[in-house]
Amino acid sequence: MAAELAPAVLRRLHDALPYERLLLDPAERLAYGYDNSRRVAMPDAVALAESVDEVQALIDLCRDHGLPLVARGRGTNTTGATVPIEGGVVLSLERMNRVLRVSPGDRLLECEAGALNGDVQREAAKHGLFWAPDPTSAVYSTVGGNLACGAGGPHAVKYGTARDNVLGLRAIAGNGTPIRSGCYTTKGVVGYDLTRLLIGSEGTLAVITRAALKLLPKPETTRTLRAAYRDVEAAAAAVARLMAQPETPSSLEFLDGDAVQLAQAHRDCGLPADCGALLLIECDGSQAGIAAVVAAISAAAAGDGLIDLRAARSEAEADDLWAARKALSPALRKLAPKKVNEDVAVPVTRLPELIRGVGVLSKRHGIRIVCFGHAGNGNIHVNLLANPDDPAQMTAIEACLHAVFRLVLSLEGTLSGEHGVGIDKRAFVAWEIDAPTLSVMHAVKRSFDPAGILNPGKALPAAPN
Repeated sequence: MAAELAPAVLRRLHDALPYERLLLDPAERLAYGYDNSRRVAMPDAVALAESVDEVQALIDLCRDHGLPLVARGRGTNTTGATVPIEGGVVLSLERMNRVLRVSPGDRLLECEAGALNGDVQREAAKHGLFWAPDPTSAVYSTVGGNLACGAGGPHAVKYGTARDNVLGLRAIAGNGTPIRSGCYTTKGVVGYDLTRLLIGSEGTLAVITRAALKLLPKPETTRTLRAAYRDVEAAAAAVARLMAQPETPSSLEFLDGDAVQLAQAHRDCGLPADCGALLLIECDGSQAGIAAVVAAISAAAAGDGLIDLRAARSEAEADDLWAARKALSPALRKLAPKKVNEDVAVPVTRLPELIRGVGVLSKRHGIRIVCFGHAGNGNIHVNLLANPDDPAQMTAIEACLHAVFRLVLSLEGTLSGEHGVGIDKRAFVAWEIDAPTLSVMHAVKRSFDPAGILNPGKALPAAPN
C-alpha cells in the first residue's frame, strides 16, 4: 500500500475510482514512474481515469490536499516531463483513448487525450486524410502527450507541429476550472488563444482531456532524393537554398560526416566514400505535378560541394535511400548508450554557423559530437558522446553542452525544437527567456494552477520568492 498517503486521501481516491483502476502496489506504481528519459521516481498512487468526471475529481482531490498530480500518456517523452519527481498521483489517460468522430468535409477529427497517434492516423486515412505531427513514437504515443510536449517530426517542415494542427481543446485547469478553447473551424479569433498556450505546456497548466485535430489531405504521391555533399558546410548551404524556393520539401533530414560514417559502418547504405554530409529529401504532391516539384528541389539541392544526387524509382529504393538515417540511432546507442542528445533549433540560414561552431566546440572540449535532424526547420539533434566511466570526459561534456547552448542562443535559436523542457532543460530556460517574460509566465501558471499541483518541477524554473 501507499503509506505516504493520508487516510483521508486514500478514502477520496477510492471514492473517485473503482479499486481495479487505482494502483497502490509498489510494483504497479513503478511502471508509471519513468519515461523514455530513463529517469525514475516512485508515485504514491496511479489513477487510471476513464472519464472527464474522474479527471475532475482527481484534480479537485489533489488541489484540496496539496498533492502533486502528473498527467501521463504512454511515457515516450525524453526529457523527464512525466516523471513524478515529487511523488503524488500519476494520472494516466491511457484508457481515455476513443476517436469520437471524423468529419472529412471539415477536415476534423475529435478524440480523447489518450488516443494513440497511430490510431488517429488510421482513422483519418480511411478518408484520405492525415494528422501532421509524426514523431518517431507516433505508433504508440498518445495525442495528449503529443500536445503536452508540442510534438513535431520530420514532416513538420511542410505541415507544421502540434500547435499548427489543433483547432480546439477541452481541459481542466489546476484550479479545477473546465476549459473549452478554440473552435471547430479553421478561422476563429474570439477570445485569447488558450489552445496554443496549453500545447507545449507539459501538463503544468491543465490536463487536456479532448482535442479537435485539424486534418490534411494525403498527397497523391511522394518521391525521395538523397543528396551527398563534400562537407557539412555545403550541405547546410543547400538546406538554405531548398527552403528559400517555392517548392517546400515534405521532409528534409540532415546527417553530418560522423553520422554518415556511423550509419555506413552499421549497415552498408551505398554512400559515396567521400561523403562528408547527407541530406534526405522527401517531396510530395499530385501525380500530375510531382515531376516539376522534384525538378525544382533537385535544382536547389545542386551546387558547390554536391557529390551525388540520387532519386528513388520505387518504394523499395526509397527505403534503401532512408537506410542511412534509420541505421543511425542503433549505431549511436551501440557506441554511446548514455549519450547526451539535445534537439536545438536555429533559423535555417544560421545552420552553417551552427554546424561549424559545434565542430569547433567538439575539438575544444575533446568531446565527439554527432549532428543529425530535421534540417528544414533548423532543428538539429546534437549528440554528445562520452564514456560515462571516464570522470574527465563527463566533466568536459557538461562544459561542452553549456557552450553548445550558448552558441545556439547566439544564433537566435531555441534550446528545444520538439522534445520540450521537462526536467532536463529546466535549469537553462532563463538563458533563453528574459526575467520580465518569465514573470508573466509564472503569473499565468499561478492563474491556472494556484496550488502548484500540476507537474511540479517541470518546464519553468522556480519562481523567485
